[in-house]
Amino acid sequence: MAIGKRLKKAREGIDRTKLYPLDEAVKMVKERATSKFDETIEVALNLGVDPRHADQMVRGVVMLPNGTGRTVRVGVFARGAKADEAKAAGADVVGAEDLVEQVQAGNINFDRCIATPDMMPLVGRLGKVLGPRGMMPNPKIGTVTMDVAGAVKGAKGGSVEFRVEKAGIVQAGVGKASFTEEKLVENIKALADAVTKAKPTGAKGTYIQRVAVSSSMGPGVKVEPGTIA
Repeated sequence: MAIGKRLKKAREGIDRTKLYPLDEAVKMVKERATSKFDETIEVALNLGVDPRHADQMVRGVVMLPNGTGRTVRVGVFARGAKADEAKAAGADVVGAEDLVEQVQAGNINFDRCIATPDMMPLVGRLGKVLGPRGMMPNPKIGTVTMDVAGAVKGAKGGSVEFRVEKAGIVQAGVGKASFTEEKLVENIKALADAVTKAKPTGAKGTYIQRVAVSSSMGPGVKVEPGTIA
């Protein structure tokens, strides 16, 4: 595939074989995020796990100290007082059977999904719709909960869900190019700490093997794993 002039220029000064300290890598990525929009800064962690085995699955949620810079639309499946709590906390879409029908019809007007435990028999019908989008509520990451207000505020305030992919990689957006270098470094370290704490029992050898930081439209910069702790 041909590489465009903009990407070629962005790659100048980056040694593709070198591992950079985290703060230096973030600085290089920010300097090269020159698109007209505020690019998302992303991190990829290559882990020493095989997600095909249940005891090597890595998933969780982390509250980034400086937020994500994104406007997140939150949908909540709840009834009665819990539905009122969700609305008061700032949920964008709240409902029960009516919301299930909307989703089944293909009208998904939210980015994150939360449900109270009593709603899960209904929400379970939406597995084929929400599952492939990574939006199915799950008690392990706090999206099936009676504390809907806290979950909504967390989603709005900068919580990020992470899950290891088939190739053993965790990828997540950790802020915007407009963030200061210090805020991005803090967010990346918070993510790395959460992923480390989520280390499965079946993981053997070096857990975090490779790390890279990039912007939406920019080249990746390899990071020295020891500097993200």
